[in-house]
Amino acid sequence: MQTKQRANYGVKSLVQQIVGSISKNIDKGVYRKNEKLLSINTYSKQHGVARDTIEKAYTILKSNGYIRSVSGKGYFVVGKPDVRIKVLLLFNKLSSYKKTVYDTIVRTLGDKARVDLHIHHYNPALLEESIDSNLGNYHYYVVMPHFFDYSNEQEYLTILKKIPVDQLILLDKDLPKLTRQSAVFQDFRNDIYGALNVVTDLIAKYKKLIIIYPVDRHHPPEIKDGIMQFCEEKNKKFEVIDAFKTDDLKKSTLYIALTENDLADLIKGARASGYELGKDIGIISFNETVFKELLDITVITSDFEEMGRKAAELMLQNKAAVIKNAFKIIIRKSL
Repeated sequence: MQTKQRANYGVKSLVQQIVGSISKNIDKGVYRKNEKLLSINTYSKQHGVARDTIEKAYTILKSNGYIRSVSGKGYFVVGKPDVRIKVLLLFNKLSSYKKTVYDTIVRTLGDKARVDLHIHHYNPALLEESIDSNLGNYHYYVVMPHFFDYSNEQEYLTILKKIPVDQLILLDKDLPKLTRQSAVFQDFRNDIYGALNVVTDLIAKYKKLIIIYPVDRHHPPEIKDGIMQFCEEKNKKFEVIDAFKTDDLKKSTLYIALTENDLADLIKGARASGYELGKDIGIISFNETVFKELLDITVITSDFEEMGRKAAELMLQNKAAVIKNAFKIIIRKSL
């Protein structure tokens, strides 16, 4: 027997919301074939919705082949054969590592799903627009919740709450203040703090750590917090700069670059100054790419293939979980 669930009706009509909710749960296997649905009267009482509304929704579900009625017994799940999972990815931006996440999700889901991609560009208003225009059209909404530094937290939490909790998967960053939804996330502060501790001996030869943190790129502030914690504990000088100029390159300094442009400028500056990487200056970059491997650059990185794979597996298994993604430092000659 179907158990009581919290109604979640928003932009669409009540009839559309009920049809969407029940059909999605049938597609996902939450409601099994031949399972009996709540009677019209029981559904009406439990959710505070008029009988006529429930009856209209059941009629649509019946005409669409999702359910059948048996005289004197009620409504039962028929299901639809070979229905693909519908997934909407809501990423904050495009980048090489996010392409890796996207490609892995698509590859892991295979022909069992249809995947669409929207970019919200760190803007809660654009995220809300995408959600409002697509609510009820997908089985899962996979969101990277990175926003402008000045974004109002309560605003974007309220926007995300529009998505039913069993359909929301947070990716790359967790938001503990939300009701327990699924997530595959990086713990930015503790991850980078732990990674730096792994290479304490290699960092010891540098007098100062400088992180290049562009204010217009909206990186997680927890990255700075983790580095600061490490430097305070190791009595190491620490500085945050929002831009790097090759003329400002300082010997005996370890630079942590978050963007590809800053990494390129650091390498050009070192070559122009005659500094040897890993000896005169150090460089740590964020997020692994094949070019950083070829250039022998030390990286601190999450496993983005694993991130995409874990998210896809949650959808394929119709499973809820909060998963901390694998994180590591790859030591190369630049350190």
